[in-house]
Amino acid sequence: MRKICFATRNIHKIQEVKAKLGDDVHIISLDELGCKEELPETTGTIEGNSRQKAGYIWEKYQVDCFADDSGLEVKALNGAPGVDSAFYAGSRIFADNITLLLKNMDGISKREAQFKTVITLVIQGQYHQFEGIIKGQILYEPKGKDGFGYDPVFLPEGAQESFAEMDISKKNLISHRAKATEKLIKFLESL
Repeated sequence: MRKICFATRNIHKIQEVKAKLGDDVHIISLDELGCKEELPETTGTIEGNSRQKAGYIWEKYQVDCFADDSGLEVKALNGAPGVDSAFYAGSRIFADNITLLLKNMDGISKREAQFKTVITLVIQGQYHQFEGIIKGQILYEPKGKDGFGYDPVFLPEGAQESFAEMDISKKNLISHRAKATEKLIKFLESL
């Protein structure tokens, strides 16, 4: 069984990825690794932040790892909140971020958006990136209690429920993170 550090403290992300990885990969948390510091996210892009976080763990701890960065990109807002999704309203408080997003979308009828995840895997110093995208629409009001982040206001293309109305197994079939994770798994299986 391969052991890999998932460079995140987001318990929801860990649950989603563990559900996809199954028993072939043992995920080591940052706490198990002894990493207490905040990981850097200063590049200004989703791809760059993903690489920066994974690179930090590899360089400091010399352990195989992967990190992700995700963002909600709203067409009518020129791709915002994008790389700043987690801190869109100035903090990591999901409800505040959703409130600001809906305020900024007020009066806009074209509500196309996409969630994008980029996972960077570092295996023995070699970097590999995997992207997952799910297109959809921004709802006019939050719906559902599950999920996290912008899940209550994101309606995936072809779905009748927001991400927050879906259980984790259903979300894991179609989400941006699931798509990127599937690419990661295929790559790990090829090693």
